[in-house]
Amino acid sequence: MKQYTIIGMSCAACTARIEKAVSGVKGVISCSVSLLTHSMGVEGSADTNEIIAAIRNAGYDAIPKNENAEQPASLSEDDEILKDRETPVLKKRLIASIGFLIVLMYISMGHTMFGWPMPSFFENNHTAIGILQLLLTVTVMIINQKFFISGFKSLLHRSPNMDTLVALGSMTAFGYSTFALFAMTDAQIKGNTSAVMSYMHDLYFESAAMILALITLGKMLEARSKGKTTDAPKSLMKLSPKTAVICRNGTEITVPIEEVAMGDVFLVRPGENVPVDGIVIDGESAVDESTLTGESIPVDKTAGNTVSAGTLNQSGFLRCEATRVGKDTTLSQIIQMVSDAAATKAPITKIADKVSGIFVPAVITIALITIAIWLILGQSVGFALTRGISVLVISCPCALGLATPVAIMVGNGMGARNGILFKTAVSLETTGKAQIVVFDKTGTITQGEPTVTDIIPLNNMSEEELLFTAYSLEKKSEHPLARAINQKAEQEGLKACDVKQFKALAGNGLSATLDDDVLLGGNYRFISEQITVTDEIKIISEQLSEEGKTPLFFALGGKLCGIIAVADTIKEDSPRAIEKMKNMGIHVVMLTGDNERTAKVIGANAGVDEVIAGVLPDGKEKVIRKLQEKGTVIMVGDGVNDAPALTSADIGIAIGAGADVAIDAADVVLMKSRLSDVPAAIRLSRATLKNIYENLFWAFIYNIIGIPLAAGVFISILGWQLNPMFGAAAMSLSSFCVVTNALRLNLFNMYDSKRDYKIKNKFKIKIEKENKPMEKTLKIEGMMCGHCEMHVKKALEALEGVKSAEPDHKTGTAVIIMEKEISDDVLKQIISEEGYQVTDIL
Repeated sequence: MKQYTIIGMSCAACTARIEKAVSGVKGVISCSVSLLTHSMGVEGSADTNEIIAAIRNAGYDAIPKNENAEQPASLSEDDEILKDRETPVLKKRLIASIGFLIVLMYISMGHTMFGWPMPSFFENNHTAIGILQLLLTVTVMIINQKFFISGFKSLLHRSPNMDTLVALGSMTAFGYSTFALFAMTDAQIKGNTSAVMSYMHDLYFESAAMILALITLGKMLEARSKGKTTDAPKSLMKLSPKTAVICRNGTEITVPIEEVAMGDVFLVRPGENVPVDGIVIDGESAVDESTLTGESIPVDKTAGNTVSAGTLNQSGFLRCEATRVGKDTTLSQIIQMVSDAAATKAPITKIADKVSGIFVPAVITIALITIAIWLILGQSVGFALTRGISVLVISCPCALGLATPVAIMVGNGMGARNGILFKTAVSLETTGKAQIVVFDKTGTITQGEPTVTDIIPLNNMSEEELLFTAYSLEKKSEHPLARAINQKAEQEGLKACDVKQFKALAGNGLSATLDDDVLLGGNYRFISEQITVTDEIKIISEQLSEEGKTPLFFALGGKLCGIIAVADTIKEDSPRAIEKMKNMGIHVVMLTGDNERTAKVIGANAGVDEVIAGVLPDGKEKVIRKLQEKGTVIMVGDGVNDAPALTSADIGIAIGAGADVAIDAADVVLMKSRLSDVPAAIRLSRATLKNIYENLFWAFIYNIIGIPLAAGVFISILGWQLNPMFGAAAMSLSSFCVVTNALRLNLFNMYDSKRDYKIKNKFKIKIEKENKPMEKTLKIEGMMCGHCEMHVKKALEALEGVKSAEPDHKTGTAVIIMEKEISDDVLKQIISEEGYQVTDIL
C-alpha cells in the first residue's frame, strides 16, 4: 500500500471528493482517505505523479510518504503527521477572534439592546456604530480567512465542503448586513429615523463574526480530541531511542539510530531501551516487553535470546548483535501496521461516505429553498436569510466523516497496547461478527511441544530412578519426545550417566548398555517384543493413550523399569478462553491432523464444541470453506503451517507471533501465545463497532433534527426559532461530541467478560465430515520378507473399498487406505487366508 499525506481537507465531503478523483486514475485498485490522520492509502500500480495530479485537480495537494528511507516512515514522517499542529494554530485564532468579538457583541447587543455606555462620538450616530461593527467583523473574517479560502476554492472545483457552508453562511450574513448599513446610512442622511431603526435590526454583523468564532472553537476542541485518539501510535513512536551505543574496533561509540547496521554489536545498560532488534551474545537481564506485547511480567534474557527495539532493559548489562534495523524492527512493523489500519476504511463507512459525497450540495440547495419559501410566505428578506444561514451553519458533514475513523483509531490503538494488532479497519470490524472460531490444535490450544505428564515406576524403582534411567538413554536422542524427558530431568537437577553402544532401532525403540546391562526404551510394541509386559501394564498404557498421551516404556537388564507418559499439554488459559467464546454464542471448532482419538480427548479437555481430526495442512482450507457456508469464520493458528487456512477464513488470526508480526496470511496478529487474547480481540471489535454505530446515529440524527429546526419547520408548530449563532455552536459541538464518544473506548476493558452477549444464530452450526479416505494400521505376525509383503498387499487391495495397502515386514504392520468402512473381522479373515495373523488393528 502506498501512503500519502493529504493537504487541504476539512470534512467528509473532502475525503469523498479525493477518493472519487484518485479511484479514476488508471491502475488504482482501491483508495481510502482518513480525515482523522489526513492520510491516504492507495492499492495498485498507478503512477505516483498521476495520483498527485488527480488530487491537485480536485483542489487539494498530496505528499507521498518516503518508502525508501532507512529510518522507517512510521518513526519519522508519521510522527510528524500525527503531531497535533492544529490545536495551537486554532487556539491563537480563537483568542484573537474572541478579543474582537467581545467588543463587537458589546456594541451590537450591549449598547443597542441594553443601552450600555459608548463614547459620545457614537451617541445617536447609528452609521458610525454600523461601520465600527463592519470593521470588527472584517477583522474576525480576516483572522479566520482559511474558511473562505478553502470554502470558495472547493466551490470553484465543484466540490463544496464544510468550509463552504461556513463561508457562505458568514458571507451571506455579512453581505446582507453591509447592504442594510448602506441603506441605513442613506436613511439617516435623509432624516428618516424610523427607517434607520428598522435597518439597525437588520444588521447581522455579530452573527457573521460569531459563526466564525464558534466554528473555530469547535474545530479546536475537535483537533484536541483527535490528537488524543492517536495517543497509542504516538506513544509507540516515542519508544525507539534516537541513538545507540555500538562497539566498533573495540571502542564504544554513540551513533544515531539510523546508522546502526545489521551485524553491529550494540550495548544496552540497565534502564535503557533496546535500540534495534537483536540477539544477546553476552550478559543476563530482565527485559520489560509490555510496550510491545502488553505482558507486564519482565522476560529473562541470556545469551542466544532475542531482544526487540523499544523494550526496556531493567537490570543487567546486555551485549547484543543487531539482526533487524530501521523499518524491519518489530516496533517499526507494529507502527506501520497501525498506520496502515488507520489509512483503510471499514465497510460500515460506505453509508456515511455516500451521504457525505452529496451532503454539502444538498444543504446549499435546502438553504436556498428555505429562503425562497419564507419569501413566498411573505416574510422579510432578513428573516428568510436568517433561516437560510441557520441551515448552512448547523449542517455538519464532519460528524459523519469522523464517526468511523476516530473509533477505528482508538480501537486499533488499544489493541496495539495489548499486543493485539489489527492490520486493517475491515479486520477490526469483522472480528466481532464471528459466528465460528476454528483453532488449530498444536501450538494454539496446546503448548506446541511435548512435556512429561506421568512417571509410573515399576519393580520397586522410584520416580527419580526411573527418570534418571530414561534420561541416560534419551539424552543422545534428537526425538521431540526425548527432549521432553531430558527437559524434565534437567528441571529436577539430574545428571545423566554415560551409556555405551547407543542405537536407534527400527520399530520406535532405543537401546544402549548401562553398567553392562541392556537399557531399552520405546513404545509398547517395541518393548513387548523384547521383554514380557503383563496385561495390567498394558491396560495402564491403553488408559494413557486414551487420555491423548504417548506412553514410553523403559527396561533395564531384562526388567521393566516403568512408564513415562509424554503429551502436548493444553495451555493453562485455553479452556477458560474457549468457555468465554462459547458464552458469546460462538461455535468453537478444533481442527487438527492428529488421529481422532487423541484429538477428541484434547478437544473435550479444552471444551470445544466440535473436533475435526485427521485433516492434513492442505485439507484445512477445504474445511474452512465448508464452515463459511454456515457463518462468519475466524481461523486461529501459528501463521506458518496454517497460512492457507488463515487466508481462506473471513478473519485469520496468527497467535504467538512474538517478534514476527509481519505475517502476511493473518488479518489479526497476536503478539502473545495466550488464547485469552482471541475473545479479547472479539470483545474489542464488538465495542468498537458499537461505538461507530453510536457515532453514526448521533451524526445522522443531529442533521435530521437540526436542519429542519434551522429551516423554521417547527416555528408554526412549536414556536421554535433558531438563531444562526446557536446553529454555529451546535455545529461546533457535534464533531466534538463524536470524537469524545470515541475516546470512551479507552476506558473499555477488553479482558472483562461481564458484559459479553450471545450473538443470535438463525441456524445450528454442524459441519458434515468430508468423505475423506479412512486409514487403518494392521499389526501382522508372520511376515518375513518382501514376498510376504507382496502377498499381503495383493490380498488387501483385492478387497472392495481398499484404495491402497502398504505392508512392511520389518515393522510387522500394513497401512491401508479405505474409501469406505470395512469391518475388522473381514480384514483379519483375508490376512488369515494368506497364512498370517492380525494381532491388532489401529
